[in-house]
Amino acid sequence: MPLIQLVVVLIVVGVLLWLVNTYIPMDQKIKSILNVVVVIVVVLWLLQVFGVLGSMDTIHIGR
Repeated sequence: MPLIQLVVVLIVVGVLLWLVNTYIPMDQKIKSILNVVVVIVVVLWLLQVFGVLGSMDTIHIGR
């Protein structure tokens, strides 16, 4: 994945998270949980992109 595309994806995710936090009225606890989930997903995605995590195709959730 090109570096420009990686930066654009991170910027879009950041702006979307900021828009949700700013303009959608939610309880602070829900916003905190949402922020933590988004950060964890982005970190896992970055680790996979850079090859640190390996392929996540073998991970199955549920059945």
